[in-house]
Amino acid sequence: MDSPFRSVSLILFFIITITLSTLAVAQSSTIGVQYISRLLDIQERERAPPSVQLAAAYAVLQRLLPSHYSAFQFRIISKKQCDGEYCFILRNHPSSYIRGTPEIVISGVTGVEVLAGLHWYLRYWCGSHISWDKTGGVQVASMPKLGSFPRVQDAGVLVKRPIPLNYYQNAVTSSYTFAWWDWKRWEKEIDWMALQGINLPLAFTGQEAIWQKVFQDFQKSGILWSLTFIGLATYFSCTNLHFTFNQKFNISNSDLDDFFGGPGFLAWSLLPAFSGNVPAALQNVFPSAKITQLGNWFSVKSDPRWCCTYLLDATDPLFIEIGRAFIEQQLKEYGRTSHIYNCDTFDENTPPVDSPEYISSLGAAIYSGMQSGDSDAVWLMQALLNSVPLGKLVVLDLFAEVKPIWSTSKQFYGVPYIWCMLHNFAGNIEMYGILDSIAFGPVEARTSENTTMASLFNVGVGMSMEGIEQNPVVYDLMSEMAFQHEKVDVKAWINQYSVRRYGRSVPAIQDAWNVLYHTVYNCTDGATDKNRDVIVAFPDVDPSIISVTEGKYQNYGKPVSKEAVLKSETSSYDHPHLWYSTSEVIRALELFIASGNELSASNTYRYDLIDLTRQALAKYANELFLNIIEAYQLNDAHGVFQLSRRFLELVEDMDSLLACHDGFLLGPWLESAKQLAQNEEQEKQYEWNARTQITMWFDNTEEEASLLRDYGNKYWSGLLRDYYGPRAAIYFKYMIESLESGDGFRLKDWRREWIKLTNDWQNGRNVYPVESNGDALITSQWLYNKYLQGTSVFDH
Repeated sequence: MDSPFRSVSLILFFIITITLSTLAVAQSSTIGVQYISRLLDIQERERAPPSVQLAAAYAVLQRLLPSHYSAFQFRIISKKQCDGEYCFILRNHPSSYIRGTPEIVISGVTGVEVLAGLHWYLRYWCGSHISWDKTGGVQVASMPKLGSFPRVQDAGVLVKRPIPLNYYQNAVTSSYTFAWWDWKRWEKEIDWMALQGINLPLAFTGQEAIWQKVFQDFQKSGILWSLTFIGLATYFSCTNLHFTFNQKFNISNSDLDDFFGGPGFLAWSLLPAFSGNVPAALQNVFPSAKITQLGNWFSVKSDPRWCCTYLLDATDPLFIEIGRAFIEQQLKEYGRTSHIYNCDTFDENTPPVDSPEYISSLGAAIYSGMQSGDSDAVWLMQALLNSVPLGKLVVLDLFAEVKPIWSTSKQFYGVPYIWCMLHNFAGNIEMYGILDSIAFGPVEARTSENTTMASLFNVGVGMSMEGIEQNPVVYDLMSEMAFQHEKVDVKAWINQYSVRRYGRSVPAIQDAWNVLYHTVYNCTDGATDKNRDVIVAFPDVDPSIISVTEGKYQNYGKPVSKEAVLKSETSSYDHPHLWYSTSEVIRALELFIASGNELSASNTYRYDLIDLTRQALAKYANELFLNIIEAYQLNDAHGVFQLSRRFLELVEDMDSLLACHDGFLLGPWLESAKQLAQNEEQEKQYEWNARTQITMWFDNTEEEASLLRDYGNKYWSGLLRDYYGPRAAIYFKYMIESLESGDGFRLKDWRREWIKLTNDWQNGRNVYPVESNGDALITSQWLYNKYLQGTSVFDH
């Protein structure tokens, strides 16, 4: 049976051949690549043998496509066959006409290129789609039967990387997303990374257990991973230092326990490579050491349990000694690393001395510590230093899709850099993106006519999000940019994306995605998109100081409804971000619902339908909240009562909506945390950590909330019903009491009750579902009819 994508594949084949094979003749050997060429040569020599890489690649294929395993043959080739570059090559198998033989041969310089080539073939010849399980998973219903795979051009298709490095992760992703993963989930992520062509992922998860020698099973798999991948970034964790301090610097376990964060917060107490941060107890062991306490970091009372870590001075002899011991311990455990070490001393902290000389000396000391333990060390970081030898530092342009630094810093003044897409904060759930910027930004960084030196120092692209498992369209496009030599036509790309994602062409869905491309995925206001929707980030202010501006206004040419602003400046209410026409997005939802009869069996469709319905209802809730505020300021107690009741009903209904898909459940987050525990006490601790991270970080008092609240908010079923809804109900109760008594809003009483609710929920042990329940299409249609139908929906 012919694939429904065969005709589309022919068109795409010519596009890909012209764009990638012809244009790829331009060498990626820029000055920046030449600076890191020694590192790349070392990694190439130390890479696992071809047999090991192929075994790993075939294992991924078996897990991904067990029924189509025999259709593919993999080969490892030399860079010479790719004109000295990293590439993959797709060819028809010469004996494919014989029943039972492979049909497609995929060759690559490494196992990663081979799997990236597999993904490329599945995407553009078979119309398949690969995303995280939580966001719908893999769509392979469009795969042809064995013996009828679409053929590629007789001469084959050659796809080169325009630049060698493809970076992945953020320092805090390990807590916001990975905190509770077991090996089964990690294996899926490693497979996903390889299929996306990622060859420079951060890797520190689990290393805190190295000193305890309980890392044996994961270590075996992890070593295979690090040797198979071309350039695994070894991002050292704090507990490597735990072992180092404990064994060589005489720091007790109890002192180190005070130094490290809990299991849900390890990302904020990690010491990658050795950055100078040390346990307070080091002062007792080395009284003459030059140690300074850093300032407060978002804590309520500057409690040293939550902030104010200690920094060892770069000029102290201990600095390089600890740095060397740290690297050596890692090498001892793993045998080798990728020689790339990520380290950012003052990420979200302020240096004790505000001078370029101090920062420069600290940087020199950090690098000396790395180099003394690994003579081939290269430092990967988010800032630029002039005290590190050229070729020994690679900079991450961390937020380049919104605020690129390369274009305003003379391309980091000649230091090799990686163009990164940050996109997401804390794993918040919000339909958001800048597809145009993703489609041209990485290419512009290499080819801009106005900044021709950019192409000389750009050595990679990357994804640096704080949390994953959201907005699959954004990551699908961004991962593709690691192999694109020219800017992508997003309109054409998005049309095919919907076909690949759902496994069939549905014109109404393509129209809907075109609307989404120009609205939620076209944020051009330059704002940082931390989700501050009222439901998940409820304001902590007196309702009388919120000013409601009536009427429509223009925002970048798009009509947007009411906006909340404050009469007096306060950090307690950060009004929600809205950059698009809500009516247009509701129109896209109507098209999604109308396509349900054709697509409701698709898991990817159900995820997107729920996410789009949630997005529309969340913005409606923001407007409904402002209507409640308006009624309060008009002393309309009945209006506040009626509207707040509708708001709380909406929260309950949204919880039911989210319960219809596994990707929007609270239960898996909590249960995965508990399953890592080895006893009941640990289980309670882990669950408390999991609940606390997504609500209010635990440095609050009875009357003063933590400054770190709702940053890690989530639209998860269970969380809306049992936390966000009851929290809003408390606020509305005090609003109504204020109007009935004629007194002002009792802000302190509201805070006290809200904080108690939060702490009680954090200590709760109630169990939440780990599997979805409900019909996504029926529920979305019901909620659309109830809340969104009609042209004046946002004027209720």
